Amino acid sequence: MHALAKEKFVRFAPRKVNQVLSLVRKKPVPEALNMLRFVQKSCTTMVGKTIKSAAANAGDPTAQNPKLIISEAWVGNGPVMKRMRAHAMGRGSQYKRKTCHLTVVVSDVASKATVRRAADGRK
Repeated sequence: MHALAKEKFVRFAPRKVNQVLSLVRKKPVPEALNMLRFVQKSCTTMVGKTIKSAAANAGDPTAQNPKLIISEAWVGNGPVMKRMRAHAMGRGSQYKRKTCHLTVVVSDVASKATVRRAADGRK
C-alpha cells in the first residue's frame, strides 16, 4: 500500500529542503520523525508535517507504525519571488526568494516485498 502527501509553495529553498530529505529517505516513519527532532534546520517542521500527513493518508493517524517506511521523498522547484535590496548611492539589486514543492510517499514493508516478488515472476 502506498500513500502520498504533497506540500506546495513551501517558503524554503529546494536545495536546503533536499538536505533534510536525504536524511529520512528509506527510513521507518517513527525513526524519521525522531531524527527530525534533532536536526537544526528550520525546514524540519514542514518536512515532519508532510511525513505525518502521508502516514495519516496510509491509515495511521498517530504515525507510530514501524512497518511504514518512507519509500520516496523529493522536492521540486516552485515559483520564485523577485525582491529588491537597497544598496549604496541610490542603487538596488535584485534577489530571489525561492519556494519549493515537497512530496513524500510512504509504503508498507509487506507491500514492498510482494511487489519485488511479482517483478521477479515468482509467487
